[in-house]
Amino acid sequence: MSASKINALVSPEGSLEILSTFEVNRLKDKSEGGLYQLFRQCALAVLNTGLEIDDCKTHADFDVHLVPQPRGLKLELVNAPAHAFVDGEMLLAMREHLFSVLRDIIYSYSIPQSAAGFKRDEPEGITNLVFHILRNARVLQAGRRPDLVVCWGGHSINDREYQYSKEVGHQLGLRRLNICTGCGPGAMKGPMKGATIGHAKQRVKDGRYIGLTEPGIIGAEAPNPIVNELVILPDIEKRLEAFLRAGHGVIVFPGGVGTAEEILYLLGILLHPENADLPFPVVFTGQQENAEYFQMIDEFIRNALGDEAASKYEIIIDDPDRVAQTMKRGMHEVETFRRAMQDAYYFNWMLKIDPVFQMPFEPTHELMRNLELHREQPAHLIAANLRKAFSGIVAGNVKESGIRQVQQHGPFEIAGDPTLLIPLEAMLKEFVTQNRMKLPGSGAYEPSYRIIGRKG
Repeated sequence: MSASKINALVSPEGSLEILSTFEVNRLKDKSEGGLYQLFRQCALAVLNTGLEIDDCKTHADFDVHLVPQPRGLKLELVNAPAHAFVDGEMLLAMREHLFSVLRDIIYSYSIPQSAAGFKRDEPEGITNLVFHILRNARVLQAGRRPDLVVCWGGHSINDREYQYSKEVGHQLGLRRLNICTGCGPGAMKGPMKGATIGHAKQRVKDGRYIGLTEPGIIGAEAPNPIVNELVILPDIEKRLEAFLRAGHGVIVFPGGVGTAEEILYLLGILLHPENADLPFPVVFTGQQENAEYFQMIDEFIRNALGDEAASKYEIIIDDPDRVAQTMKRGMHEVETFRRAMQDAYYFNWMLKIDPVFQMPFEPTHELMRNLELHREQPAHLIAANLRKAFSGIVAGNVKESGIRQVQQHGPFEIAGDPTLLIPLEAMLKEFVTQNRMKLPGSGAYEPSYRIIGRKG
């Protein structure tokens, strides 16, 4: 065994200690219907916490086994990464994350399809499932006033952009606001790291650094070391819904296709008529050198979705104080509205999410080729279909299933109305030029997509 690998028997930490025989057997099951491969993949990802990896095939010799004990269970790790240990003991944060993985996979997949309230193909059932996963993970806390700021942005950003995201996080922390991100590196780590300093200055002892991820992403974006509440949702759509149901406002830093997908999801939902009066502060921000980037994003949104979509966010350049002040004001507006409507602070039940944003989209070459990318539909549906296009590109870039499809059949083809596709292609090319498609140092980017023009 290499010196960089360790075998260990690990006890639970905080989240889950008791499993049924049925649950244990499902986790051991290596067949297509079993949960072993999913559990192994996510366990390996959290053991790589703090590393900027962008390869779902690393550590092929890693293995994990459940070992039943008279008073619970332990996990046997084979060829685990050595950096997860210090003096032979697993780091506490990684133990917590490891059993968060176990908790969320067991919970999400042990709820029968027929259970009351959990019809996974109906809007109310999907929202109910998201609620129960978050509640089971103890993310939802009654009594807390709105204070959770969702931060989105690229995992592949330069050092100046990272430092700016950290300063924004610092200003949020000084105002006792908490952070929720996609849990990975780059713009997901910076706000959390900055907030820890702000919280320390304000003697905030219960600062929250929530990381929401999903199995297809976590292998490429392992949790950063600041995350102290990790939740794994079953798919990208439930992850995105969890951000908006649990969060009280959104800050967007520069990013690539994943960030563009998140923006389109957010705006598509905020454009729904039933959400017109619902306060939800949204800020796009970066340094002065990012002004052109956000001008490009703004122009793309106005072209694709119209000026109403652009009215849903504010662009603030090179001013962390103002970003944090805007969010703090927004928290007060959210609190006032929720109190008046007698809606919960901890879960945004009133937010209307169209079913088109909830149903899982598993990109294939056929589905990507047949996306409805045209203007003969409402703006929120244009957003939904553009979101799927970006989701497919993300899959082709970093998700194992997407990478495999691109390797076997070539890039995903995207067709539709040229007035949508020409700006889309220009923006994607700019993402490539700015190295926003892959992690720094991961080699030249090979496009997972091809724009082919109008259908038919």
